[in-house]
Amino acid sequence: MTTIAIIGLGNMGKGLAKRLAGKTDLLLGSRNSDAAKAFAATLDGTAEVLDQAKAAARADIVVLALPYGPALEFARDTDLAGKIVVDISNPLKPDYSGLTIGHTTSAAEELQAVAAGARLVKAYNTIFAALLEVPAAQTASIPVFLAGDDEAAIAAVEQLVRTSGFAVEKTGPLDTARLVEPLGMLNIRLGYHMGRGTGIAPAWQAA
Repeated sequence: MTTIAIIGLGNMGKGLAKRLAGKTDLLLGSRNSDAAKAFAATLDGTAEVLDQAKAAARADIVVLALPYGPALEFARDTDLAGKIVVDISNPLKPDYSGLTIGHTTSAAEELQAVAAGARLVKAYNTIFAALLEVPAAQTASIPVFLAGDDEAAIAAVEQLVRTSGFAVEKTGPLDTARLVEPLGMLNIRLGYHMGRGTGIAPAWQAA
């Protein structure tokens, strides 16, 4: 069974843990062990709580469920060589009004640059945490956009996404994150600034 480490237990990390618990070997990497253990006790199946670096070391797939800044710091300071690393972040300004980087680079590419030997895949950045709280049957057709350079890593994350109750939309190599991250920003703009709420997500439709 594939071992998944979720690094960070904010809303997205907890939501993904709920979706994956009992379906995979799950590790929770947290700086607050007591709170993480209390949360783990509420999950279906079992989830082991470790500090963040130890969780990453044990995992086949490391999900960085962290904001961009902390994710970059973690990737820079942790040995992730050989690991499949899933970046779910958008490089947001503090007031959520836009992105701090884009067009010539992306959060995913910056993480890849500091995580020597890691196999970076962009995913989940267009999904609000609220969607993880509804039954998986309601999100089965909602796509998670994937970008990455390693085909085996893409295939592994595709399976992870489907296990977590979403569809998959492959977008190409990792530099496609320069397009996928602004799509995440558009979703945030519609959800928060235009009053659409957090139950929305972008999708591609054929005529």
